[in-house]
Amino acid sequence: MDSTSAAVAGAVTFLWLGMVLAISFLEAPLKFRAPGVTIPIGLGIGRMVFRALNHAETVLAVTVAVAVATGGPCAAVVTLTAVAVAVLVVQLGLVRTSPTSPWRS
Repeated sequence: MDSTSAAVAGAVTFLWLGMVLAISFLEAPLKFRAPGVTIPIGLGIGRMVFRALNHAETVLAVTVAVAVATGGPCAAVVTLTAVAVAVLVVQLGLVRTSPTSPWRS
């Protein structure tokens, strides 16, 4: 894989990972500790935050896929990228749109 594509794919992947970790493990639990935030308000905030995260994840996934596709990667990199994108597609298609999902928008 050429160095520019590898650098872009690596940087965007770590940005994506950082966003997911920060929101999932910092923002989500802390919002319920803020004064005056009730469970319905916290869940409403969570829906908005995770919707925004999903939009950002989509942009980042496309960026990683383009960087990998243009970089002449090995089969392992292509496989890992495809798995990450597939997990995001399943998350967006099945989890977020499920009628019983609390995160449905």
